[in-house]
Amino acid sequence: MVNMIEFFARKTLQALPAELAHDLAIKALGSPLSIFSKAKQMKNPVELMGITFPNPVGLAAGFDKNGDALHGLSKQGFGFLEIGTITPKPQTGNDKPRLFRLAADEAIINRMGFNNKGIDYLVNQVKQSSYKGILGINIGKNKTTANEKAVDDYVHCFEKARTLCDYITVNISSPNTPDLRELQNDQALIHLLTGIKAKQLECEQKDGKYTPVLVKISPDQNEQQLEFMVQQIIALGFDGIICTNTTVDRPKTLNSDKETINQMGGLSGKPLLKKSNETLRLVRTFAGENFPIIAVGGIIDKKDALTKLKLGANLIQIYTGFVLKGNNLIKQINDHINSENTQRL
Repeated sequence: MVNMIEFFARKTLQALPAELAHDLAIKALGSPLSIFSKAKQMKNPVELMGITFPNPVGLAAGFDKNGDALHGLSKQGFGFLEIGTITPKPQTGNDKPRLFRLAADEAIINRMGFNNKGIDYLVNQVKQSSYKGILGINIGKNKTTANEKAVDDYVHCFEKARTLCDYITVNISSPNTPDLRELQNDQALIHLLTGIKAKQLECEQKDGKYTPVLVKISPDQNEQQLEFMVQQIIALGFDGIICTNTTVDRPKTLNSDKETINQMGGLSGKPLLKKSNETLRLVRTFAGENFPIIAVGGIIDKKDALTKLKLGANLIQIYTGFVLKGNNLIKQINDHINSENTQRL
């Protein structure tokens, strides 16, 4: 009965404008009376960065930007949750409409622009939450902060969030904040990462808590840029890479209407899979076999997830696939992984 209610609720939400549907879903998941079904968390543990993840399927950042839905999300079967992107000060993001469905392509285009309620609000939400699972917090810079001062925003968010989560993700790869991706390049990257690493070690010396920091990268870099970035992330002592964010490219294979396809913003979902997987393959090659990688981008079914793992990912995250398929996708992925592991024995 509950599954049927959830099915019709999801169908109703899919008939509404995309951002309205998302906002209603967040409210529903944040309510103790959530209409969404509960799912048992499957045990398929992965050890990474000194953390034991109950299973390798996590929720990607962007779905719950402010930590408003931790109550309901904790009951969906995820092995870990990542919330954010959060910035020091609240900001409204880009003008609406800014979220578009490409139903024929199992995809979404967004140009949200780091809309969020600010780090202080998120900190309060996490403190009040009963969620006890593995939590990542994704941090960014305010739109009004110049790139030269971006390190101050990231350090501020890191200090506020570090004791409340298991890891921090540095987001410098969203295509929806002007010039943000410039922070991935050359000296800007080195300056930013050096400042964040220094703060991470300083905080550890103060209270003994080491909070791992990962860097989330774009799928739109060329091979040379990607190799440089991976080398710097490792050389500066960061703890992992999340690949990838959304893409500004529009594959010629898209079947949705041209007006929607041509909307500015980052493309996620099934059409991102090929490009995201190629980035993952290169990152694993450049990083070596032991460096932690979380893969996200284009996972719509269980086979997509297994492909990411075979390409070298230690963990995976879903977002668009979760929106389209619900928590059943989490179970399908874990079942498929367990089946593959059993066959190897």
